Amino acid sequence: MIHYQLEFDDFSQHLIHVTIRFLANPQQQLWLPTWIPGSYLVREFSKHIESVNAYDEDGRLLKISKTHKNKWQLFNTDHELITVEYKVYAYDLSVRGSYVDQTRLYVNPTTVCLGLTDQEHAPHELELFVPESLQHFTYAGALPSKSLVKGRYTLKAKDYAQLIDSPFELAIQDRFAFEAGGIHHDFVISGKHSANLERLKNDVAKICQTEIDMFGSAPFQHYTFLTMATGNLYGGLEHCESTSLICPRDDLPKADEAEQPSKDYQRYLGLCSHEYFHSWLVKFIRPDNYINPDLHQEGYTSLLWVFEGFTSYYDDLILLRSGVISQVDYLKLLTEQINRYLQNPGRKIQSVSESSFDAWIKFYRQDENTNNAGTSYYNKGALVALCLDLGLRSHGSSLDELMRALYAKTQQDRNLASNQVNERTIFELCKTLTGQDWSDRLGFLINSTEELPLQEVLAQFGVDLQTIDENSKDSKTLPFGAKVQEKPEGLLLQQVLRDSSCAKAGLSAQDVVIAIDDIKATAKVWSAKAKSGEVMQCHAFRRDELMTFELIAQDYPLAQVELKINDQNKADAWLLNHS
Repeated sequence: MIHYQLEFDDFSQHLIHVTIRFLANPQQQLWLPTWIPGSYLVREFSKHIESVNAYDEDGRLLKISKTHKNKWQLFNTDHELITVEYKVYAYDLSVRGSYVDQTRLYVNPTTVCLGLTDQEHAPHELELFVPESLQHFTYAGALPSKSLVKGRYTLKAKDYAQLIDSPFELAIQDRFAFEAGGIHHDFVISGKHSANLERLKNDVAKICQTEIDMFGSAPFQHYTFLTMATGNLYGGLEHCESTSLICPRDDLPKADEAEQPSKDYQRYLGLCSHEYFHSWLVKFIRPDNYINPDLHQEGYTSLLWVFEGFTSYYDDLILLRSGVISQVDYLKLLTEQINRYLQNPGRKIQSVSESSFDAWIKFYRQDENTNNAGTSYYNKGALVALCLDLGLRSHGSSLDELMRALYAKTQQDRNLASNQVNERTIFELCKTLTGQDWSDRLGFLINSTEELPLQEVLAQFGVDLQTIDENSKDSKTLPFGAKVQEKPEGLLLQQVLRDSSCAKAGLSAQDVVIAIDDIKATAKVWSAKAKSGEVMQCHAFRRDELMTFELIAQDYPLAQVELKINDQNKADAWLLNHS
Protein backbone atom coordinates (compact mmCIF):
# COMPACT_ATOMS: atom_id res chain seq x y z
CA MET A 1 0.00 0.00 0.00
CA ILE A 2 1.31 3.43 -1.03
CA HIS A 3 -0.13 5.90 1.46
CA TYR A 4 -0.63 9.61 0.77
CA GLN A 5 -1.65 12.25 3.26
CA LEU A 6 -2.95 15.56 1.88
CA GLU A 7 -3.30 18.50 4.27
CA PHE A 8 -4.96 21.76 3.29
CA ASP A 9 -4.14 24.02 6.26
CA ASP A 10 -2.36 26.48 3.93
CA PHE A 11 -5.34 26.82 1.59
CA SER A 12 -5.18 30.64 1.77
CA GLN A 13 -1.71 30.44 0.23
CA HIS A 14 -2.92 27.80 -2.27
CA LEU A 15 -0.60 25.14 -0.88
CA ILE A 16 -1.21 21.43 -0.36
CA HIS A 17 1.10 19.64 2.05
CA VAL A 18 1.71 16.08 0.83
CA THR A 19 3.20 13.18 2.80
CA ILE A 20 3.87 9.80 1.19
CA ARG A 21 4.74 6.65 3.17
CA PHE A 22 5.94 3.50 1.41
CA LEU A 23 8.38 0.61 1.51
CA ALA A 24 11.15 1.73 -0.81
CA ASN A 25 12.82 -0.36 -3.44
CA PRO A 26 16.61 -0.05 -3.65
CA GLN A 27 17.45 3.22 -5.43
CA GLN A 28 13.77 4.19 -5.39
CA GLN A 29 12.71 6.80 -7.94
CA LEU A 30 9.66 9.10 -7.63
CA TRP A 31 8.05 10.92 -10.54
CA LEU A 32 5.14 13.15 -11.55
CA PRO A 33 3.32 13.10 -14.92
CA THR A 34 4.21 15.91 -17.31
CA TRP A 35 0.78 15.82 -18.99
CA ILE A 36 -2.72 14.74 -18.14
CA PRO A 37 -4.49 12.20 -20.41
CA GLY A 38 -7.15 13.82 -22.55
CA SER A 39 -5.26 17.11 -22.84
CA TYR A 40 -2.41 16.79 -25.27
CA LEU A 41 0.18 19.30 -24.07
CA VAL A 42 3.23 18.85 -21.86
CA ARG A 43 2.22 21.02 -18.89
CA GLU A 44 5.19 20.48 -16.58
CA PHE A 45 3.15 19.91 -13.43
CA SER A 46 6.35 19.35 -11.44
CA LYS A 47 7.04 23.10 -11.58
CA HIS A 48 4.50 23.50 -8.74
CA ILE A 49 6.27 21.08 -6.34
CA GLU A 50 8.28 22.67 -3.51
CA SER A 51 10.55 21.53 -0.67
CA VAL A 52 10.91 17.78 -1.24
CA ASN A 53 12.38 15.97 1.79
CA ALA A 54 12.74 12.27 2.69
CA TYR A 55 13.08 10.52 6.07
CA ASP A 56 13.78 6.99 7.22
CA GLU A 57 11.82 5.05 9.87
CA ASP A 58 13.66 6.84 12.66
CA GLY A 59 12.97 10.27 11.25
CA ARG A 60 16.50 10.83 9.96
CA LEU A 61 16.84 13.01 6.88
CA LEU A 62 17.73 11.04 3.74
CA LYS A 63 19.35 12.18 0.54
CA ILE A 64 16.84 12.77 -2.27
CA SER A 65 17.88 14.52 -5.47
CA LYS A 66 16.06 15.76 -8.51
CA THR A 67 17.48 13.96 -11.56
CA HIS A 68 15.06 15.10 -14.29
CA LYS A 69 12.47 17.83 -14.59
CA ASN A 70 9.83 15.50 -13.10
CA LYS A 71 11.87 12.79 -11.31
CA TRP A 72 13.47 12.46 -7.88
CA GLN A 73 15.96 9.80 -6.76
CA LEU A 74 16.26 8.32 -3.25
CA PHE A 75 19.65 6.97 -2.19
CA ASN A 76 20.76 4.19 0.20
CA THR A 77 17.34 2.63 0.73
CA ASP A 78 16.74 -1.10 1.09
CA HIS A 79 13.06 -1.94 1.57
CA GLU A 80 12.79 0.58 4.36
CA LEU A 81 9.65 2.42 5.36
CA ILE A 82 10.25 5.86 3.88
CA THR A 83 8.42 9.13 4.33
CA VAL A 84 8.59 11.81 1.64
CA GLU A 85 7.14 15.26 2.23
CA TYR A 86 6.62 18.19 -0.13
CA LYS A 87 4.28 21.05 -0.91
CA VAL A 88 2.30 21.72 -4.09
CA TYR A 89 1.21 25.15 -5.24
CA ALA A 90 -2.41 24.68 -6.39
CA TYR A 91 -4.04 27.71 -7.99
CA ASP A 92 -5.06 26.51 -11.46
CA LEU A 93 -8.80 27.04 -11.91
CA SER A 94 -9.07 24.67 -14.88
CA VAL A 95 -10.13 21.07 -15.32
CA ARG A 96 -6.47 20.04 -15.79
CA GLY A 97 -4.88 21.37 -12.62
CA SER A 98 -5.49 21.64 -8.88
CA TYR A 99 -6.99 24.58 -7.02
CA VAL A 100 -7.33 25.34 -3.32
CA ASP A 101 -8.65 28.42 -1.52
CA GLN A 102 -11.36 29.22 1.01
CA THR A 103 -14.11 28.40 -1.52
CA ARG A 104 -12.93 25.11 -2.99
CA LEU A 105 -10.42 22.29 -2.62
CA TYR A 106 -10.06 20.66 -6.02
CA VAL A 107 -7.34 18.07 -6.70
CA ASN A 108 -6.24 16.36 -9.86
CA PRO A 109 -3.92 13.72 -8.37
CA THR A 110 -1.95 13.86 -11.65
CA THR A 111 -0.64 17.23 -10.51
CA VAL A 112 -0.16 16.44 -6.81
CA CYS A 113 0.69 12.79 -6.12
CA LEU A 114 4.19 11.61 -6.95
CA GLY A 115 4.31 8.08 -8.34
CA LEU A 116 6.84 5.41 -7.37
CA THR A 117 8.74 3.77 -10.20
CA ASP A 118 8.04 0.01 -10.36
CA GLN A 119 5.36 0.35 -7.66
CA GLU A 120 2.62 1.89 -9.81
CA HIS A 121 0.54 -1.33 -9.72
CA ALA A 122 0.35 -1.41 -5.92
CA PRO A 123 -2.82 -0.23 -4.13
CA HIS A 124 -2.82 3.49 -3.33
CA GLU A 125 -4.58 5.19 -0.43
CA LEU A 126 -5.25 8.88 0.12
CA GLU A 127 -6.08 10.48 3.46
CA LEU A 128 -7.43 14.01 3.27
CA PHE A 129 -7.21 16.35 6.25
CA VAL A 130 -9.52 19.36 5.97
CA PRO A 131 -8.98 22.27 8.37
CA GLU A 132 -11.74 23.07 10.82
CA SER A 133 -12.75 26.28 9.03
CA LEU A 134 -13.57 24.28 5.87
CA GLN A 135 -15.19 21.22 7.42
CA HIS A 136 -18.59 22.33 6.13
CA PHE A 137 -17.36 21.30 2.68
CA THR A 138 -18.71 18.13 1.06
CA TYR A 139 -16.61 15.55 -0.79
CA ALA A 140 -17.32 14.54 -4.41
CA GLY A 141 -15.32 12.35 -6.76
CA ALA A 142 -15.17 9.01 -8.53
CA LEU A 143 -13.21 7.33 -5.71
CA PRO A 144 -15.58 6.41 -2.86
CA SER A 145 -14.68 8.07 0.42
CA LYS A 146 -14.90 7.06 4.05
CA SER A 147 -15.02 9.64 6.79
CA LEU A 148 -14.90 8.20 10.30
CA VAL A 149 -13.75 11.48 11.81
CA LYS A 150 -15.02 14.92 10.82
CA GLY A 151 -12.70 16.62 8.39
CA ARG A 152 -10.82 13.43 7.54
CA TYR A 153 -11.52 11.35 4.43
CA THR A 154 -9.98 8.12 3.16
CA LEU A 155 -9.91 7.28 -0.55
CA LYS A 156 -8.58 4.08 -2.09
CA ALA A 157 -7.42 3.33 -5.63
CA LYS A 158 -6.42 -0.04 -7.02
CA ASP A 159 -3.26 1.44 -8.57
CA TYR A 160 -1.54 4.67 -9.53
CA ALA A 161 -3.32 4.84 -12.90
CA GLN A 162 -6.73 4.86 -11.23
CA LEU A 163 -5.54 7.37 -8.64
CA ILE A 164 -4.38 9.96 -11.16
CA ASP A 165 -7.55 9.46 -13.23
CA SER A 166 -9.82 10.37 -10.30
CA PRO A 167 -10.08 14.09 -9.53
CA PHE A 168 -12.04 15.10 -6.46
CA GLU A 169 -13.49 18.20 -4.89
CA LEU A 170 -14.38 19.43 -1.43
CA ALA A 171 -16.65 22.48 -1.52
CA ILE A 172 -20.14 23.78 -0.86
CA GLN A 173 -22.10 21.87 -3.49
CA ASP A 174 -25.51 21.34 -4.97
CA ARG A 175 -26.09 17.79 -6.08
CA PHE A 176 -28.55 15.27 -7.38
CA ALA A 177 -28.44 11.64 -8.45
CA PHE A 178 -30.15 9.61 -11.16
CA GLU A 179 -29.97 6.22 -12.81
CA ALA A 180 -29.28 5.60 -16.49
CA GLY A 181 -28.89 2.12 -17.91
CA GLY A 182 -29.23 0.78 -14.36
CA ILE A 183 -26.08 2.70 -13.35
CA HIS A 184 -25.95 5.23 -10.51
CA HIS A 185 -24.87 8.75 -11.54
CA ASP A 186 -23.97 11.61 -9.19
CA PHE A 187 -24.11 15.20 -10.40
CA VAL A 188 -22.35 17.92 -8.40
CA ILE A 189 -22.22 21.70 -8.96
CA SER A 190 -20.03 24.12 -7.00
CA GLY A 191 -19.58 27.87 -7.41
CA LYS A 192 -22.29 30.51 -7.33
CA HIS A 193 -25.25 29.71 -9.57
CA SER A 194 -29.04 29.54 -9.67
CA ALA A 195 -29.48 26.51 -11.90
CA ASN A 196 -32.79 24.74 -12.34
CA LEU A 197 -31.57 21.42 -10.95
CA GLU A 198 -34.69 19.44 -11.76
CA ARG A 199 -34.53 20.48 -15.42
CA LEU A 200 -30.81 19.71 -15.53
CA LYS A 201 -31.34 16.31 -13.95
CA ASN A 202 -34.01 15.33 -16.48
CA ASP A 203 -31.98 16.48 -19.48
CA VAL A 204 -28.65 14.94 -18.45
CA ALA A 205 -30.33 11.63 -17.54
CA LYS A 206 -31.81 11.48 -21.06
CA ILE A 207 -28.40 12.15 -22.61
CA CYS A 208 -26.71 9.45 -20.54
CA GLN A 209 -29.42 6.91 -21.26
CA THR A 210 -29.21 7.61 -25.00
CA GLU A 211 -25.46 7.08 -25.09
CA ILE A 212 -25.65 3.85 -23.07
CA ASP A 213 -28.44 2.61 -25.37
CA MET A 214 -26.34 3.38 -28.42
CA PHE A 215 -23.38 1.28 -27.23
CA GLY A 216 -25.51 -1.35 -25.50
CA SER A 217 -23.70 -1.10 -22.16
CA ALA A 218 -21.31 1.14 -20.25
CA PRO A 219 -17.64 0.56 -19.36
CA PHE A 220 -18.19 1.84 -15.79
CA GLN A 221 -20.29 0.87 -12.77
CA HIS A 222 -20.92 4.37 -11.44
CA TYR A 223 -20.29 7.87 -12.76
CA THR A 224 -19.79 11.37 -11.34
CA PHE A 225 -20.21 14.76 -13.04
CA LEU A 226 -18.24 17.54 -11.34
CA THR A 227 -19.18 21.06 -12.51
CA MET A 228 -17.64 24.34 -11.38
CA ALA A 229 -19.81 27.37 -12.24
CA THR A 230 -17.81 30.54 -12.97
CA GLY A 231 -18.19 33.88 -14.72
CA ASN A 232 -16.85 32.92 -18.13
CA LEU A 233 -14.51 29.90 -18.02
CA TYR A 234 -15.35 26.86 -20.12
CA GLY A 235 -13.95 23.37 -20.57
CA GLY A 236 -14.15 19.71 -19.73
CA LEU A 237 -11.90 16.72 -19.19
CA GLU A 238 -12.89 13.08 -19.30
CA HIS A 239 -11.99 10.39 -16.77
CA CYS A 240 -12.88 6.70 -16.55
CA GLU A 241 -15.70 7.10 -14.05
CA SER A 242 -16.19 10.85 -13.96
CA THR A 243 -15.79 14.10 -15.79
CA SER A 244 -14.64 17.49 -14.58
CA LEU A 245 -16.45 20.46 -16.15
CA ILE A 246 -16.16 24.22 -15.81
CA CYS A 247 -18.68 26.59 -17.36
CA PRO A 248 -20.18 30.09 -17.21
CA ARG A 249 -22.99 30.08 -14.68
CA ASP A 250 -25.26 31.56 -17.37
CA ASP A 251 -24.90 28.30 -19.34
CA LEU A 252 -26.83 26.44 -16.66
CA PRO A 253 -30.63 26.18 -17.03
CA LYS A 254 -32.75 28.99 -15.64
CA ALA A 255 -35.81 28.56 -13.46
CA ASP A 256 -37.94 29.51 -16.48
CA GLU A 257 -35.85 27.68 -19.08
CA ALA A 258 -37.93 27.22 -22.22
CA GLU A 259 -38.81 23.75 -23.48
CA GLN A 260 -36.23 24.24 -26.22
CA PRO A 261 -32.99 25.08 -24.38
CA SER A 262 -31.35 28.46 -24.85
CA LYS A 263 -28.16 28.59 -26.92
CA ASP A 264 -26.10 28.91 -23.73
CA TYR A 265 -27.76 25.93 -22.10
CA GLN A 266 -27.37 23.90 -25.30
CA ARG A 267 -23.65 24.57 -25.11
CA TYR A 268 -23.47 23.18 -21.58
CA LEU A 269 -25.54 20.12 -22.46
CA GLY A 270 -23.24 19.56 -25.43
CA LEU A 271 -20.26 19.67 -23.06
CA CYS A 272 -21.87 17.06 -20.79
CA SER A 273 -22.69 14.89 -23.81
CA HIS A 274 -19.16 15.22 -25.20
CA GLU A 275 -17.27 14.32 -22.04
CA TYR A 276 -19.63 11.47 -21.18
CA PHE A 277 -19.17 10.00 -24.69
CA HIS A 278 -15.43 9.94 -23.98
CA SER A 279 -16.11 7.24 -21.39
CA TRP A 280 -16.33 4.88 -24.36
CA LEU A 281 -14.19 6.67 -26.94
CA VAL A 282 -10.89 7.70 -25.26
CA LYS A 283 -11.11 6.15 -21.80
CA PHE A 284 -12.09 2.62 -22.90
CA ILE A 285 -11.44 2.57 -26.65
CA ARG A 286 -7.97 4.07 -27.04
CA PRO A 287 -5.18 4.52 -29.56
CA ASP A 288 -2.84 1.58 -29.13
CA ASN A 289 -0.02 3.75 -27.74
CA TYR A 290 -2.36 5.19 -25.07
CA ILE A 291 -3.16 1.84 -23.43
CA ASN A 292 -0.19 2.43 -21.12
CA PRO A 293 0.68 6.03 -21.94
CA ASP A 294 4.16 7.42 -21.35
CA LEU A 295 3.36 10.34 -19.06
CA HIS A 296 6.94 11.61 -19.14
CA GLN A 297 6.78 12.83 -22.73
CA GLU A 298 4.47 13.45 -25.68
CA GLY A 299 2.46 10.53 -27.01
CA TYR A 300 1.90 11.21 -30.68
CA THR A 301 -1.07 9.84 -32.59
CA SER A 302 -2.68 10.82 -35.90
CA LEU A 303 -6.03 9.46 -34.65
CA LEU A 304 -7.50 12.37 -32.70
CA TRP A 305 -9.84 12.92 -35.67
CA VAL A 306 -11.44 9.68 -34.43
CA PHE A 307 -11.32 10.24 -30.70
CA GLU A 308 -12.19 13.93 -30.57
CA GLY A 309 -13.76 14.30 -34.02
CA PHE A 310 -16.24 11.44 -33.71
CA THR A 311 -17.09 12.61 -30.19
CA SER A 312 -17.70 16.14 -31.48
CA TYR A 313 -20.06 14.73 -34.12
CA TYR A 314 -22.04 12.72 -31.60
CA ASP A 315 -22.21 15.28 -28.78
CA ASP A 316 -24.84 17.42 -30.57
CA LEU A 317 -26.48 14.49 -32.37
CA ILE A 318 -27.09 12.83 -28.99
CA LEU A 319 -28.87 15.99 -27.81
CA LEU A 320 -31.31 15.53 -30.69
CA ARG A 321 -31.73 11.78 -30.25
CA SER A 322 -32.32 12.14 -26.53
CA GLY A 323 -35.05 14.70 -27.15
CA VAL A 324 -33.46 17.58 -25.27
CA ILE A 325 -33.19 19.73 -28.42
CA SER A 326 -35.31 19.88 -31.58
CA GLN A 327 -34.33 18.93 -35.11
CA VAL A 328 -34.35 22.62 -36.03
CA ASP A 329 -31.86 23.41 -33.27
CA TYR A 330 -29.67 20.46 -34.23
CA LEU A 331 -29.45 21.66 -37.83
CA LYS A 332 -28.46 25.10 -36.54
CA LEU A 333 -25.63 23.53 -34.54
CA LEU A 334 -24.52 21.50 -37.57
CA THR A 335 -24.65 24.63 -39.73
CA GLU A 336 -22.38 26.43 -37.26
CA GLN A 337 -19.97 23.48 -37.36
CA ILE A 338 -19.85 23.60 -41.17
CA ASN A 339 -19.40 27.39 -41.23
CA ARG A 340 -16.48 27.18 -38.79
CA TYR A 341 -14.84 24.70 -41.14
CA LEU A 342 -15.45 26.80 -44.27
CA GLN A 343 -14.29 30.01 -42.58
CA ASN A 344 -10.97 28.46 -41.57
CA PRO A 345 -8.42 29.01 -44.38
CA GLY A 346 -6.04 26.59 -42.65
CA ARG A 347 -8.23 23.69 -43.83
CA LYS A 348 -6.47 24.05 -47.20
CA ILE A 349 -3.05 23.76 -45.58
CA GLN A 350 -3.29 20.97 -42.99
CA SER A 351 -5.13 17.64 -43.13
CA VAL A 352 -7.09 16.39 -40.15
CA SER A 353 -4.65 13.51 -39.57
CA GLU A 354 -1.75 16.01 -39.54
CA SER A 355 -3.74 18.18 -37.14
CA SER A 356 -4.13 15.18 -34.82
CA PHE A 357 -0.42 14.43 -34.80
CA ASP A 358 0.50 18.09 -34.26
CA ALA A 359 -1.90 18.61 -31.33
CA TRP A 360 1.06 18.73 -28.94
CA ILE A 361 2.71 21.66 -30.68
CA LYS A 362 -0.19 23.43 -32.38
CA PHE A 363 -3.74 22.91 -31.08
CA TYR A 364 -2.94 23.76 -27.45
CA ARG A 365 -0.52 26.53 -28.47
CA GLN A 366 -2.66 28.59 -30.78
CA ASP A 367 -1.48 31.98 -31.96
CA GLU A 368 -2.37 34.62 -34.51
CA ASN A 369 -1.35 32.31 -37.38
CA THR A 370 -3.33 29.25 -36.28
CA ASN A 371 -6.35 29.76 -38.55
CA ASN A 372 -4.11 30.54 -41.50
CA ALA A 373 -2.08 27.35 -41.22
CA GLY A 374 -4.05 24.69 -39.36
CA THR A 375 -7.34 22.88 -39.01
CA SER A 376 -9.08 21.50 -35.92
CA TYR A 377 -9.41 17.76 -35.40
CA TYR A 378 -12.49 18.60 -33.33
CA ASN A 379 -14.22 20.64 -36.04
CA LYS A 380 -13.09 18.90 -39.24
CA GLY A 381 -13.04 15.57 -37.40
CA ALA A 382 -16.76 16.00 -36.62
CA LEU A 383 -17.49 16.66 -40.29
CA VAL A 384 -15.37 13.69 -41.36
CA ALA A 385 -17.55 11.63 -38.98
CA LEU A 386 -20.66 13.08 -40.65
CA CYS A 387 -19.36 12.14 -44.12
CA LEU A 388 -18.39 8.68 -42.91
CA ASP A 389 -21.73 8.10 -41.18
CA LEU A 390 -23.77 9.06 -44.23
CA GLY A 391 -21.42 7.12 -46.50
CA LEU A 392 -21.82 3.99 -44.38
CA ARG A 393 -25.59 4.45 -44.28
CA SER A 394 -25.62 4.60 -48.08
CA HIS A 395 -24.06 1.13 -47.99
CA GLY A 396 -26.39 -0.44 -45.44
CA SER A 397 -24.45 0.34 -42.27
CA SER A 398 -23.79 3.42 -40.09
CA LEU A 399 -21.26 5.06 -37.85
CA ASP A 400 -23.38 3.80 -34.92
CA GLU A 401 -22.70 0.24 -36.03
CA LEU A 402 -19.02 1.02 -36.43
CA MET A 403 -18.88 2.44 -32.90
CA ARG A 404 -20.56 -0.65 -31.48
CA ALA A 405 -18.17 -2.88 -33.43
CA LEU A 406 -15.24 -0.85 -32.13
CA TYR A 407 -16.56 -1.19 -28.57
CA ALA A 408 -16.99 -4.96 -28.95
CA LYS A 409 -13.51 -5.27 -30.50
CA THR A 410 -11.99 -3.34 -27.61
CA GLN A 411 -13.73 -5.53 -25.04
CA GLN A 412 -12.30 -8.59 -26.77
CA ASP A 413 -8.86 -7.03 -27.21
CA ARG A 414 -8.69 -6.19 -23.51
CA ASN A 415 -9.33 -9.82 -22.66
CA LEU A 416 -6.61 -10.84 -25.11
CA ALA A 417 -4.26 -8.07 -23.93
CA SER A 418 -3.74 -7.05 -27.57
CA ASN A 419 -3.68 -3.70 -29.35
CA GLN A 420 -6.74 -1.53 -29.67
CA VAL A 421 -7.10 1.24 -32.28
CA ASN A 422 -4.30 1.68 -34.80
CA GLU A 423 -4.01 3.48 -38.13
CA ARG A 424 -5.91 0.75 -40.00
CA THR A 425 -8.66 -0.10 -37.52
CA ILE A 426 -11.37 2.22 -38.88
CA PHE A 427 -10.56 1.21 -42.47
CA GLU A 428 -10.88 -2.47 -41.58
CA LEU A 429 -14.16 -2.02 -39.71
CA CYS A 430 -15.66 -0.09 -42.62
CA LYS A 431 -14.77 -2.98 -44.92
CA THR A 432 -16.18 -5.54 -42.49
CA LEU A 433 -19.47 -3.63 -42.18
CA THR A 434 -20.01 -2.98 -45.90
CA GLY A 435 -17.91 -5.56 -47.72
CA GLN A 436 -16.16 -2.74 -49.60
CA ASP A 437 -12.66 -1.27 -49.50
CA TRP A 438 -12.77 2.22 -47.94
CA SER A 439 -9.08 3.06 -48.40
CA ASP A 440 -9.61 5.72 -51.04
CA ARG A 441 -12.78 7.27 -49.61
CA LEU A 442 -11.66 7.42 -46.00
CA GLY A 443 -8.09 8.25 -46.97
CA PHE A 444 -9.40 11.27 -48.89
CA LEU A 445 -11.35 12.52 -45.87
CA ILE A 446 -8.48 12.33 -43.40
CA ASN A 447 -5.31 12.85 -45.47
CA SER A 448 -6.43 15.40 -48.06
CA THR A 449 -6.82 19.15 -47.80
CA GLU A 450 -9.49 19.13 -50.51
CA GLU A 451 -13.01 20.22 -49.56
CA LEU A 452 -15.16 17.64 -47.79
CA PRO A 453 -18.08 16.34 -49.91
CA LEU A 454 -20.66 17.75 -47.52
CA GLN A 455 -23.21 18.85 -50.10
CA GLU A 456 -23.13 15.47 -51.83
CA VAL A 457 -23.53 13.28 -48.74
CA LEU A 458 -26.23 15.46 -47.15
CA ALA A 459 -28.26 15.48 -50.37
CA GLN A 460 -28.50 11.67 -50.18
CA PHE A 461 -30.34 12.07 -46.87
CA GLY A 462 -32.80 14.77 -47.84
CA VAL A 463 -30.80 17.81 -46.69
CA ASP A 464 -29.87 20.68 -49.02
CA LEU A 465 -26.65 22.52 -48.27
CA GLN A 466 -26.95 25.95 -49.84
CA THR A 467 -24.18 28.54 -49.96
CA ILE A 468 -25.28 32.04 -48.90
CA ASP A 469 -24.33 34.53 -51.62
CA GLU A 470 -21.76 37.05 -50.39
CA ASN A 471 -23.96 39.87 -51.72
CA SER A 472 -26.94 38.67 -49.69
CA LYS A 473 -28.13 40.69 -46.71
CA ASP A 474 -27.49 37.59 -44.58
CA SER A 475 -23.84 37.29 -45.62
CA LYS A 476 -21.07 38.06 -43.15
CA THR A 477 -17.69 39.62 -43.74
CA LEU A 478 -14.45 40.24 -41.89
CA PRO A 479 -13.57 43.90 -42.61
CA PHE A 480 -10.12 44.14 -44.24
CA GLY A 481 -9.63 40.43 -43.43
CA ALA A 482 -8.68 41.11 -39.81
CA LYS A 483 -10.19 40.15 -36.48
CA VAL A 484 -10.05 43.20 -34.20
CA GLN A 485 -10.60 44.13 -30.59
CA GLU A 486 -11.37 47.66 -29.50
CA LYS A 487 -9.09 48.88 -26.72
CA PRO A 488 -8.49 52.30 -25.10
CA GLU A 489 -5.20 52.67 -26.98
CA GLY A 490 -6.74 51.80 -30.35
CA LEU A 491 -7.89 48.89 -32.46
CA LEU A 492 -5.87 45.75 -31.74
CA LEU A 493 -5.47 43.41 -34.72
CA GLN A 494 -5.86 39.99 -33.16
CA GLN A 495 -5.58 38.05 -36.40
CA VAL A 496 -4.79 38.95 -40.00
CA LEU A 497 -5.82 36.51 -42.71
CA ARG A 498 -3.37 35.73 -45.48
CA ASP A 499 -3.91 37.55 -48.78
CA SER A 500 -6.34 39.97 -47.15
CA SER A 501 -6.07 43.72 -47.77
CA CYS A 502 -4.58 44.07 -44.28
CA ALA A 503 -1.86 41.55 -45.04
CA LYS A 504 -1.12 43.09 -48.44
CA ALA A 505 -0.79 46.53 -46.84
CA GLY A 506 1.81 45.14 -44.41
CA LEU A 507 -0.31 45.25 -41.27
CA SER A 508 0.22 42.37 -38.84
CA ALA A 509 -1.40 40.75 -35.85
CA GLN A 510 -0.70 42.61 -32.60
CA ASP A 511 -0.50 45.97 -34.43
CA VAL A 512 -2.66 48.67 -32.82
CA VAL A 513 -4.42 50.84 -35.39
CA ILE A 514 -4.97 54.34 -34.03
CA ALA A 515 -6.31 56.23 -37.08
CA ILE A 516 -7.73 55.68 -40.57
CA ASP A 517 -7.58 58.72 -42.87
CA ASP A 518 -6.93 60.87 -39.79
CA ILE A 519 -10.07 59.57 -38.03
CA LYS A 520 -9.70 57.73 -34.72
CA ALA A 521 -9.90 53.98 -35.30
CA THR A 522 -12.87 52.28 -33.69
CA ALA A 523 -14.60 49.03 -34.55
CA LYS A 524 -17.46 51.01 -36.11
CA VAL A 525 -15.13 53.15 -38.25
CA TRP A 526 -13.10 50.08 -39.24
CA SER A 527 -16.21 48.27 -40.46
CA ALA A 528 -17.60 51.30 -42.32
CA LYS A 529 -14.31 52.10 -44.06
CA ALA A 530 -13.98 48.54 -45.37
CA LYS A 531 -17.07 49.06 -47.49
CA SER A 532 -15.92 52.33 -49.04
CA GLY A 533 -13.81 50.90 -51.89
CA GLU A 534 -11.13 53.53 -51.30
CA VAL A 535 -7.39 53.55 -50.73
CA MET A 536 -6.78 55.03 -47.31
CA GLN A 537 -3.97 55.94 -45.00
CA CYS A 538 -3.71 53.92 -41.81
CA HIS A 539 -1.59 54.77 -38.76
CA ALA A 540 -0.69 51.99 -36.37
CA PHE A 541 1.74 51.14 -33.61
CA ARG A 542 3.89 48.05 -33.96
CA ARG A 543 5.37 47.54 -30.54
CA ASP A 544 6.21 51.16 -29.61
CA GLU A 545 6.93 52.38 -33.15
CA LEU A 546 4.40 54.40 -35.16
CA MET A 547 4.02 53.20 -38.75
CA THR A 548 1.98 54.31 -41.76
CA PHE A 549 0.27 51.96 -44.24
CA GLU A 550 -1.72 52.33 -47.45
CA LEU A 551 -4.80 50.20 -46.96
CA ILE A 552 -7.20 49.24 -49.74
CA ALA A 553 -10.81 49.00 -48.54
CA GLN A 554 -11.97 45.42 -48.84
CA ASP A 555 -14.57 43.33 -47.06
CA TYR A 556 -13.30 39.79 -46.68
CA PRO A 557 -16.34 37.54 -47.28
CA LEU A 558 -16.88 34.71 -44.82
CA ALA A 559 -18.19 31.51 -46.36
CA GLN A 560 -21.61 30.60 -45.02
CA VAL A 561 -24.13 27.89 -45.70
CA GLU A 562 -27.65 27.05 -44.63
CA LEU A 563 -29.23 23.61 -44.32
CA LYS A 564 -32.79 22.85 -45.39
CA ILE A 565 -34.61 19.52 -45.23
CA ASN A 566 -36.34 18.66 -48.50
CA ASP A 567 -37.15 15.04 -47.67
CA GLN A 568 -38.13 14.50 -44.04
CA ASN A 569 -38.23 10.71 -44.24
CA LYS A 570 -34.70 10.52 -45.61
CA ALA A 571 -33.46 13.00 -43.01
CA ASP A 572 -35.12 11.05 -40.19
CA ALA A 573 -33.44 7.87 -41.40
CA TRP A 574 -30.15 9.55 -40.56
CA LEU A 575 -30.98 11.81 -37.62
CA LEU A 576 -33.21 9.48 -35.62
CA ASN A 577 -32.12 6.00 -36.72
CA HIS A 578 -29.70 4.53 -34.18
CA SER A 579 -29.33 1.21 -36.02
